[in-house]
Amino acid sequence: MTSLKLRKVSGRFAIWRLPPDASLPEINAAGFLSMTRTNEELSIVCAAEAAPDDVPCESGWSCLQVLGPLPFELTGILADLTTSLARAKIPIFAVSTYDTDYLLVHTHNLERACSALREGGHDVDL
Repeated sequence: MTSLKLRKVSGRFAIWRLPPDASLPEINAAGFLSMTRTNEELSIVCAAEAAPDDVPCESGWSCLQVLGPLPFELTGILADLTTSLARAKIPIFAVSTYDTDYLLVHTHNLERACSALREGGHDVDL
């Protein structure tokens, strides 16, 4: 795997869930937003200030974007990144889009995550 470039996405984020049959919520927040529906849940990642108080929610996340676009033919991108973070015992929440990947780490782990990724040969811009 070649060296990847990552940059911190501005802001703090929350990860929350709704029942699988819930309507997609209207979220009035600029920037990074991800909604994923499965048969078991509707998971949402958004700016922390946009997350409701009355649903299961984890707040206090920072987001690192892998600079892309990444060709679909590339293999091992998440494996390489998450191996570096797993060795440092840093839990993540990963989101993939058409163009690239995003890694969310608890904000209190951000500096350690960046160090682990740099030790893994990647360029991280805060």
